[in-house]
Amino acid sequence: MPHHHWFVYLLLLLLSAGAPADTLTGRIVGISDGDTLTLLDAEHVSHKIRIAGIDAPEKKQPFGEKAKTKLSEMVYNRQAEADCRKIDRYRRNVCVVVVGGKDVGLEQIKAGMAWWYQQYAKEQTQLERLDYEHAESLAKRHRYGLWSGPNPTPPWEWRHNGRQR
Repeated sequence: MPHHHWFVYLLLLLLSAGAPADTLTGRIVGISDGDTLTLLDAEHVSHKIRIAGIDAPEKKQPFGEKAKTKLSEMVYNRQAEADCRKIDRYRRNVCVVVVGGKDVGLEQIKAGMAWWYQQYAKEQTQLERLDYEHAESLAKRHRYGLWSGPNPTPPWEWRHNGRQR
């Protein structure tokens, strides 16, 4: 019988490993750029969060500072809920962040302050994919923010080309 208990325990451990990370709630106390912020939880633990589903221009790119300002105006010093789905290679939580009932990643796309990060679309729900794609096409059509220029360079290409320094 002990072997049976061990197997059940192992199975439960494996199943829980695939479960979504967690939900963080707290106040936004820092903005690094247009898609990265810091949340301070009730235990005064700070969490560096990369907003899921978007990629904002780097600080030195056109609209980089504007994207950071827009995010700051939306979330700084406000209560937020972060649905965290993974940890990235920089040890940041990757989360859908909601402030005042709004998905801030989606709001950044709507304002033309970020791209929909299609490379990670598989990590989004179907509804999020549809919303983000729709928001990006509207921002493009109306030439909001970064879409106002003739040929905006996505940040992943900009970083790849080594122009971030």
